[in-house]
Amino acid sequence: MDLFEKLLTNRGPLGSHSHYAHGYFTFPKLEGEIAPRMKFRGKDVLTWSLNNYLGLANHPEVRKADAEAAAEWGMAYPMGARIMSGNSNLHEQLESELAEFVQKPDALLLNFGYQGVVSIIDALVDRHDVIVYDAESHACIIDGLRLHQGKRFVYAHNDMASLEKQLERATRWAENTGGAILVITEGVFGMSGNLGSLDKVVALKEKFNFRLFVDDAHGFGTMGKTGAGTGEHLNCQDGIDVYFSTFAKSMASIGAFVAADEQVVEYLRYNMRSQIFAKSLPMPLVVGALKRLELLRTQPQLKEQLWTVVNALQSGLREKGFNIGTTTSPVTPVFLNGQIPDATQLTLDLRENFNIFCSIVVYPVVPKDVIMLRLIPTAAHTLDDVKETIDAFEKIAQKLDKGLYSKSSVTA
Repeated sequence: MDLFEKLLTNRGPLGSHSHYAHGYFTFPKLEGEIAPRMKFRGKDVLTWSLNNYLGLANHPEVRKADAEAAAEWGMAYPMGARIMSGNSNLHEQLESELAEFVQKPDALLLNFGYQGVVSIIDALVDRHDVIVYDAESHACIIDGLRLHQGKRFVYAHNDMASLEKQLERATRWAENTGGAILVITEGVFGMSGNLGSLDKVVALKEKFNFRLFVDDAHGFGTMGKTGAGTGEHLNCQDGIDVYFSTFAKSMASIGAFVAADEQVVEYLRYNMRSQIFAKSLPMPLVVGALKRLELLRTQPQLKEQLWTVVNALQSGLREKGFNIGTTTSPVTPVFLNGQIPDATQLTLDLRENFNIFCSIVVYPVVPKDVIMLRLIPTAAHTLDDVKETIDAFEKIAQKLDKGLYSKSSVTA
Protein backbone atom coordinates (compact mmCIF):
# COMPACT_ATOMS: atom_id res chain seq x y z
CA MET A 1 0.00 0.00 0.00
CA ASP A 2 1.15 3.56 -0.68
CA LEU A 3 2.03 5.32 2.57
CA PHE A 4 -0.25 8.30 1.93
CA GLU A 5 -3.11 6.03 0.86
CA LYS A 6 -2.84 4.28 4.23
CA LEU A 7 -2.91 7.62 6.07
CA LEU A 8 -6.03 8.72 4.23
CA THR A 9 -7.75 5.40 4.91
CA ASN A 10 -7.08 5.52 8.66
CA ARG A 11 -6.98 9.08 9.95
CA GLY A 12 -6.60 8.10 13.60
CA PRO A 13 -9.03 8.37 16.55
CA LEU A 14 -9.08 12.18 16.50
CA GLY A 15 -8.58 12.79 12.81
CA SER A 16 -11.58 10.62 11.96
CA HIS A 17 -13.81 13.42 13.32
CA SER A 18 -11.99 16.29 11.62
CA HIS A 19 -14.54 16.68 8.81
CA TYR A 20 -17.06 18.19 11.24
CA ALA A 21 -14.97 19.07 14.31
CA HIS A 22 -12.14 21.15 12.83
CA GLY A 23 -12.34 24.82 13.70
CA TYR A 24 -15.03 24.39 16.32
CA PHE A 25 -14.52 21.38 18.60
CA THR A 26 -10.90 20.89 17.53
CA PHE A 27 -8.42 23.64 16.63
CA PRO A 28 -10.82 26.44 17.70
CA LYS A 29 -9.54 30.01 17.47
CA LEU A 30 -9.83 32.18 20.56
CA GLU A 31 -9.02 35.75 19.62
CA GLY A 32 -8.25 38.97 21.44
CA GLU A 33 -6.21 39.67 24.56
CA ILE A 34 -5.63 36.59 26.75
CA ALA A 35 -8.26 37.03 29.44
CA PRO A 36 -11.31 35.31 30.95
CA ARG A 37 -13.40 36.87 28.17
CA MET A 38 -12.23 36.46 24.60
CA LYS A 39 -13.80 36.15 21.16
CA PHE A 40 -14.78 32.86 19.53
CA ARG A 41 -16.11 33.06 15.98
CA GLY A 42 -16.92 36.73 16.50
CA LYS A 43 -18.75 36.27 19.82
CA ASP A 44 -17.62 37.24 23.31
CA VAL A 45 -17.24 34.10 25.44
CA LEU A 46 -16.32 33.45 29.05
CA THR A 47 -13.27 31.21 28.72
CA TRP A 48 -12.30 28.40 31.10
CA SER A 49 -9.80 26.60 28.90
CA LEU A 50 -6.54 28.54 29.34
CA ASN A 51 -3.80 27.30 31.70
CA ASN A 52 -3.05 30.88 32.70
CA TYR A 53 -3.38 29.97 36.38
CA LEU A 54 -1.92 33.12 37.94
CA GLY A 55 -3.13 35.52 35.26
CA LEU A 56 0.42 36.40 34.20
CA ALA A 57 -0.21 36.23 30.44
CA ASN A 58 -1.26 39.88 30.35
CA HIS A 59 0.18 41.11 33.62
CA PRO A 60 1.52 44.63 32.88
CA GLU A 61 4.97 43.92 34.34
CA VAL A 62 5.23 40.73 32.30
CA ARG A 63 4.15 42.41 29.08
CA LYS A 64 6.66 45.20 29.70
CA ALA A 65 9.52 42.77 30.39
CA ASP A 66 8.67 40.70 27.31
CA ALA A 67 8.52 43.75 25.05
CA GLU A 68 11.74 45.29 26.36
CA ALA A 69 13.62 42.00 26.11
CA ALA A 70 12.43 41.46 22.53
CA ALA A 71 13.49 44.98 21.59
CA GLU A 72 16.91 44.59 23.22
CA TRP A 73 17.79 41.05 22.17
CA GLY A 74 15.55 40.07 19.26
CA MET A 75 14.40 36.46 18.96
CA ALA A 76 17.67 35.01 17.60
CA TYR A 77 20.13 35.54 20.47
CA PRO A 78 21.81 33.39 21.63
CA MET A 79 22.50 31.34 18.50
CA GLY A 80 23.24 27.64 18.63
CA ALA A 81 22.81 24.95 21.26
CA ARG A 82 23.91 25.92 24.77
CA ILE A 83 26.67 23.30 24.83
CA MET A 84 28.27 24.91 21.76
CA SER A 85 27.54 28.65 21.56
CA GLY A 86 24.09 29.35 23.01
CA ASN A 87 24.79 29.84 26.71
CA SER A 88 24.46 33.11 28.64
CA ASN A 89 24.63 34.49 32.18
CA LEU A 90 20.88 35.04 32.16
CA HIS A 91 20.18 31.39 31.26
CA GLU A 92 22.31 30.35 34.22
CA GLN A 93 20.70 32.95 36.49
CA LEU A 94 17.25 31.60 35.66
CA GLU A 95 18.41 28.06 36.45
CA SER A 96 19.78 29.16 39.80
CA GLU A 97 16.60 31.01 40.75
CA LEU A 98 14.37 28.12 39.67
CA ALA A 99 16.39 25.67 41.76
CA GLU A 100 16.12 27.89 44.82
CA PHE A 101 12.38 28.36 44.32
CA VAL A 102 11.62 24.62 44.18
CA GLN A 103 14.10 23.88 46.99
CA LYS A 104 16.56 21.86 44.95
CA PRO A 105 20.35 22.25 44.66
CA ASP A 106 20.45 22.80 40.89
CA ALA A 107 18.26 23.10 37.80
CA LEU A 108 18.57 22.82 34.03
CA LEU A 109 16.60 25.03 31.67
CA LEU A 110 14.72 23.20 28.89
CA ASN A 111 13.27 24.45 25.61
CA PHE A 112 9.90 22.69 25.87
CA GLY A 113 8.02 20.73 28.51
CA TYR A 114 6.76 17.79 26.44
CA GLN A 115 10.09 17.33 24.69
CA GLY A 116 11.87 17.79 28.02
CA VAL A 117 10.07 14.96 29.83
CA VAL A 118 10.66 12.55 26.94
CA SER A 119 14.36 13.41 26.91
CA ILE A 120 14.80 13.26 30.70
CA ILE A 121 13.48 9.69 30.76
CA ASP A 122 15.66 8.75 27.81
CA ALA A 123 18.76 10.15 29.54
CA LEU A 124 18.15 8.74 33.03
CA VAL A 125 17.65 5.06 32.26
CA ASP A 126 19.26 2.36 30.13
CA ARG A 127 18.16 -1.11 29.04
CA HIS A 128 19.13 -2.66 32.38
CA ASP A 129 16.88 -0.30 34.38
CA VAL A 130 13.19 -0.64 35.28
CA ILE A 131 10.55 2.10 35.15
CA VAL A 132 7.41 1.94 37.32
CA TYR A 133 4.80 4.55 36.42
CA ASP A 134 1.27 5.71 37.25
CA ALA A 135 -1.42 4.45 34.87
CA GLU A 136 -2.79 7.96 34.26
CA SER A 137 0.56 9.53 33.37
CA HIS A 138 0.58 12.30 30.77
CA ALA A 139 1.29 11.52 27.11
CA CYS A 140 4.79 13.02 27.36
CA ILE A 141 5.67 10.41 30.00
CA ILE A 142 4.20 7.63 27.86
CA ASP A 143 6.25 8.77 24.88
CA GLY A 144 9.36 8.82 27.06
CA LEU A 145 8.59 5.24 28.08
CA ARG A 146 8.43 4.25 24.41
CA LEU A 147 12.11 5.16 24.10
CA HIS A 148 13.03 2.98 27.09
CA GLN A 149 14.62 -0.28 25.96
CA GLY A 150 14.36 -1.92 29.37
CA LYS A 151 11.44 -3.23 31.41
CA ARG A 152 8.53 -1.11 32.60
CA PHE A 153 5.63 -1.79 34.96
CA VAL A 154 2.46 0.28 35.39
CA TYR A 155 0.60 0.68 38.68
CA ALA A 156 -3.07 1.58 39.13
CA HIS A 157 -3.60 5.31 39.49
CA ASN A 158 -2.55 6.50 42.96
CA ASP A 159 -2.92 2.94 44.28
CA MET A 160 -0.09 2.32 46.72
CA ALA A 161 -0.84 -1.40 47.05
CA SER A 162 -0.51 -1.69 43.28
CA LEU A 163 2.68 0.38 43.30
CA GLU A 164 4.18 -1.81 46.03
CA LYS A 165 3.37 -4.94 44.01
CA GLN A 166 5.03 -3.47 40.91
CA LEU A 167 8.05 -2.38 42.94
CA GLU A 168 8.45 -5.96 44.15
CA ARG A 169 8.44 -7.12 40.52
CA ALA A 170 10.79 -4.31 39.50
CA THR A 171 13.19 -5.15 42.32
CA ARG A 172 13.44 -8.79 41.22
CA TRP A 173 13.99 -7.70 37.62
CA ALA A 174 16.65 -5.12 38.53
CA GLU A 175 18.49 -7.67 40.67
CA ASN A 176 18.76 -9.94 37.62
CA THR A 177 19.91 -7.19 35.24
CA GLY A 178 22.07 -5.21 37.64
CA GLY A 179 19.91 -2.18 36.90
CA ALA A 180 18.09 0.46 38.94
CA ILE A 181 14.45 1.52 39.43
CA LEU A 182 12.84 4.83 38.45
CA VAL A 183 9.30 5.63 39.62
CA ILE A 184 7.43 8.26 37.58
CA THR A 185 4.23 10.06 38.54
CA GLU A 186 2.67 13.52 38.39
CA GLY A 187 2.16 16.19 41.01
CA VAL A 188 -1.25 17.22 39.67
CA PHE A 189 -2.99 15.06 37.09
CA GLY A 190 -4.20 17.49 34.45
CA MET A 191 -7.50 15.82 33.56
CA SER A 192 -8.88 14.72 36.93
CA GLY A 193 -7.21 17.37 39.09
CA ASN A 194 -6.13 14.64 41.51
CA LEU A 195 -2.85 15.07 43.32
CA GLY A 196 -0.28 12.34 42.93
CA SER A 197 0.18 10.55 46.25
CA LEU A 198 3.75 11.80 46.43
CA ASP A 199 4.09 11.57 50.20
CA LYS A 200 3.00 7.93 50.14
CA VAL A 201 5.29 7.16 47.21
CA VAL A 202 8.22 8.75 49.05
CA ALA A 203 7.39 6.70 52.16
CA LEU A 204 7.93 3.50 50.13
CA LYS A 205 11.60 4.43 49.82
CA GLU A 206 12.00 2.98 53.30
CA LYS A 207 11.14 -0.43 51.85
CA PHE A 208 12.38 -0.24 48.25
CA ASN A 209 15.42 1.21 46.50
CA PHE A 210 14.21 3.58 43.77
CA ARG A 211 14.46 7.16 42.56
CA LEU A 212 11.37 9.35 42.03
CA PHE A 213 10.71 11.57 39.00
CA VAL A 214 7.72 13.92 39.29
CA ASP A 215 6.10 15.90 36.46
CA ASP A 216 4.54 18.84 38.31
CA ALA A 217 3.38 20.91 35.33
CA HIS A 218 0.06 21.87 36.97
CA GLY A 219 1.42 22.07 40.53
CA PHE A 220 4.27 24.53 40.05
CA GLY A 221 3.05 27.99 41.06
CA THR A 222 -0.35 26.75 42.24
CA MET A 223 0.38 24.27 45.03
CA GLY A 224 2.32 24.62 48.28
CA LYS A 225 2.79 27.46 50.71
CA THR A 226 5.19 29.33 48.42
CA GLY A 227 3.97 27.85 45.13
CA ALA A 228 6.95 25.49 44.93
CA GLY A 229 4.62 22.69 43.94
CA THR A 230 2.82 19.56 45.02
CA GLY A 231 5.79 18.19 46.91
CA GLU A 232 5.84 21.29 49.09
CA HIS A 233 2.07 21.00 49.54
CA LEU A 234 2.43 17.39 50.74
CA ASN A 235 5.60 18.10 52.78
CA CYS A 236 7.75 15.69 50.77
CA GLN A 237 9.70 17.90 48.39
CA ASP A 238 13.00 16.46 49.65
CA GLY A 239 11.87 12.97 48.64
CA ILE A 240 11.44 13.98 44.99
CA ASP A 241 14.73 13.12 43.29
CA VAL A 242 13.98 14.68 39.89
CA TYR A 243 11.48 17.55 39.78
CA PHE A 244 10.12 18.81 36.46
CA SER A 245 7.80 21.63 35.49
CA THR A 246 6.91 23.69 32.47
CA PHE A 247 6.51 27.44 31.94
CA ALA A 248 3.34 26.81 29.89
CA LYS A 249 0.98 26.82 32.88
CA SER A 250 1.52 29.20 35.83
CA MET A 251 4.26 31.10 34.01
CA ALA A 252 2.16 31.58 30.85
CA SER A 253 5.15 31.23 28.53
CA ILE A 254 7.33 28.71 26.69
CA GLY A 255 10.08 26.61 28.22
CA ALA A 256 10.56 24.23 31.13
CA PHE A 257 13.10 23.06 33.70
CA VAL A 258 14.28 20.03 35.63
CA ALA A 259 15.69 20.30 39.16
CA ALA A 260 17.70 17.80 41.20
CA ASP A 261 21.03 17.33 42.97
CA GLU A 262 24.01 18.98 41.27
CA GLN A 263 25.53 15.75 39.95
CA VAL A 264 22.19 14.64 38.46
CA VAL A 265 21.65 18.00 36.74
CA GLU A 266 25.24 17.94 35.49
CA TYR A 267 24.63 14.49 34.02
CA LEU A 268 21.41 15.64 32.31
CA ARG A 269 23.14 18.78 31.02
CA TYR A 270 25.61 16.62 29.11
CA ASN A 271 23.30 13.77 28.15
CA MET A 272 19.86 15.17 27.24
CA ARG A 273 19.78 14.87 23.47
CA SER A 274 16.86 17.28 23.12
CA GLN A 275 19.01 20.04 24.62
CA ILE A 276 22.44 19.13 23.26
CA PHE A 277 21.16 19.11 19.69
CA ALA A 278 18.67 21.98 19.87
CA LYS A 279 18.98 25.76 19.74
CA SER A 280 19.10 27.58 23.05
CA LEU A 281 15.94 29.18 24.45
CA PRO A 282 15.73 32.73 22.97
CA MET A 283 16.70 35.53 25.34
CA PRO A 284 13.28 37.26 25.49
CA LEU A 285 11.79 34.02 26.83
CA VAL A 286 14.55 33.75 29.43
CA VAL A 287 14.18 37.38 30.57
CA GLY A 288 10.40 36.98 30.58
CA ALA A 289 10.68 33.83 32.71
CA LEU A 290 12.86 35.69 35.22
CA LYS A 291 10.16 38.35 35.59
CA ARG A 292 7.42 35.74 35.92
CA LEU A 293 9.38 33.87 38.58
CA GLU A 294 9.91 37.14 40.44
CA LEU A 295 6.15 37.68 40.51
CA LEU A 296 5.58 34.13 41.77
CA ARG A 297 7.92 34.89 44.66
CA THR A 298 6.85 38.44 45.49
CA GLN A 299 3.11 38.52 44.77
CA PRO A 300 1.49 35.71 46.78
CA GLN A 301 -1.85 37.45 46.27
CA LEU A 302 -1.92 36.00 42.74
CA LYS A 303 -2.07 32.45 44.09
CA GLU A 304 -4.47 33.54 46.82
CA GLN A 305 -6.83 35.02 44.21
CA LEU A 306 -6.56 31.84 42.14
CA TRP A 307 -7.64 29.74 45.11
CA THR A 308 -10.47 32.14 45.94
CA VAL A 309 -11.87 31.48 42.48
CA VAL A 310 -11.08 27.74 42.65
CA ASN A 311 -12.86 27.31 45.99
CA ALA A 312 -15.90 29.32 44.86
CA LEU A 313 -16.19 27.38 41.60
CA GLN A 314 -15.72 23.93 43.08
CA SER A 315 -17.87 24.45 46.18
CA GLY A 316 -20.57 26.10 44.06
CA LEU A 317 -20.65 23.19 41.62
CA ARG A 318 -20.81 20.64 44.43
CA GLU A 319 -23.63 22.54 46.15
CA LYS A 320 -25.65 22.35 42.93
CA GLY A 321 -25.15 18.59 42.81
CA PHE A 322 -22.49 18.40 40.11
CA ASN A 323 -19.94 15.61 40.18
CA ILE A 324 -16.45 17.12 40.03
CA GLY A 325 -14.67 13.95 41.02
CA THR A 326 -11.94 14.03 43.66
CA THR A 327 -9.98 17.07 42.50
CA THR A 328 -7.92 18.86 45.14
CA SER A 329 -6.20 21.21 42.70
CA PRO A 330 -7.34 24.10 40.49
CA VAL A 331 -8.17 21.67 37.66
CA THR A 332 -11.97 21.31 37.80
CA PRO A 333 -13.63 18.47 35.86
CA VAL A 334 -17.43 18.26 35.65
CA PHE A 335 -18.75 14.77 34.88
CA LEU A 336 -22.11 14.38 33.13
CA ASN A 337 -23.93 11.35 31.75
CA GLY A 338 -24.35 11.30 27.99
CA GLN A 339 -23.05 10.08 24.66
CA ILE A 340 -20.92 11.82 22.06
CA PRO A 341 -23.92 13.33 20.17
CA ASP A 342 -25.17 14.76 23.48
CA ALA A 343 -21.72 16.18 24.12
CA THR A 344 -21.67 17.82 20.70
CA GLN A 345 -25.05 19.52 21.14
CA LEU A 346 -24.32 20.45 24.75
CA THR A 347 -21.07 22.16 23.75
CA LEU A 348 -22.78 24.05 20.95
CA ASP A 349 -25.43 25.22 23.41
CA LEU A 350 -22.85 26.36 25.95
CA ARG A 351 -20.85 28.31 23.39
CA GLU A 352 -23.62 29.72 21.24
CA ASN A 353 -26.43 30.42 23.71
CA PHE A 354 -24.64 30.79 27.05
CA ASN A 355 -21.33 32.19 25.76
CA ILE A 356 -19.31 29.76 27.89
CA PHE A 357 -16.17 28.23 26.37
CA CYS A 358 -14.58 25.25 28.10
CA SER A 359 -12.86 22.07 27.00
CA ILE A 360 -14.94 18.94 26.44
CA VAL A 361 -13.63 15.40 26.85
CA VAL A 362 -15.37 12.23 25.65
CA TYR A 363 -14.61 8.54 25.09
CA PRO A 364 -11.95 7.10 24.88
CA VAL A 365 -10.34 9.60 27.27
CA VAL A 366 -13.22 9.04 29.70
CA PRO A 367 -15.51 5.97 29.87
CA LYS A 368 -18.37 5.52 27.41
CA ASP A 369 -21.55 7.45 28.24
CA VAL A 370 -19.55 10.02 30.22
CA ILE A 371 -19.07 13.66 29.21
CA MET A 372 -16.37 15.62 30.99
CA LEU A 373 -16.27 19.40 30.89
CA ARG A 374 -12.86 20.62 32.04
CA LEU A 375 -12.62 24.04 33.67
CA ILE A 376 -9.35 25.84 34.43
CA PRO A 377 -9.96 28.70 36.88
CA THR A 378 -7.38 31.49 37.02
CA ALA A 379 -6.51 34.47 39.16
CA ALA A 380 -7.96 36.67 36.41
CA HIS A 381 -11.47 35.24 36.80
CA THR A 382 -14.01 36.86 39.11
CA LEU A 383 -16.70 35.52 41.40
CA ASP A 384 -19.26 36.92 38.94
CA ASP A 385 -17.68 34.70 36.26
CA VAL A 386 -18.12 31.75 38.60
CA LYS A 387 -21.81 32.51 39.22
CA GLU A 388 -22.54 32.99 35.53
CA THR A 389 -20.92 29.66 34.72
CA ILE A 390 -22.68 27.66 37.43
CA ASP A 391 -26.02 29.14 36.37
CA ALA A 392 -25.36 28.07 32.77
CA PHE A 393 -24.27 24.59 33.84
CA GLU A 394 -27.51 24.14 35.79
CA LYS A 395 -29.52 24.90 32.67
CA ILE A 396 -27.57 22.63 30.34
CA ALA A 397 -27.68 19.80 32.92
CA GLN A 398 -31.47 20.06 33.05
CA LYS A 399 -31.65 19.86 29.25
CA LEU A 400 -29.33 16.87 29.25
CA ASP A 401 -31.41 15.06 31.89
CA LYS A 402 -34.57 15.64 29.85
CA GLY A 403 -32.94 14.18 26.74
CA LEU A 404 -33.33 17.43 24.80
CA TYR A 405 -29.86 17.27 23.27
CA SER A 406 -30.60 13.83 21.84
CA LYS A 407 -33.91 14.92 20.33
CA SER A 408 -32.97 18.17 18.64
CA SER A 409 -30.01 19.98 17.20
CA VAL A 410 -28.60 23.18 18.57
CA THR A 411 -27.40 25.40 15.75
CA ALA A 412 -24.89 28.19 15.78
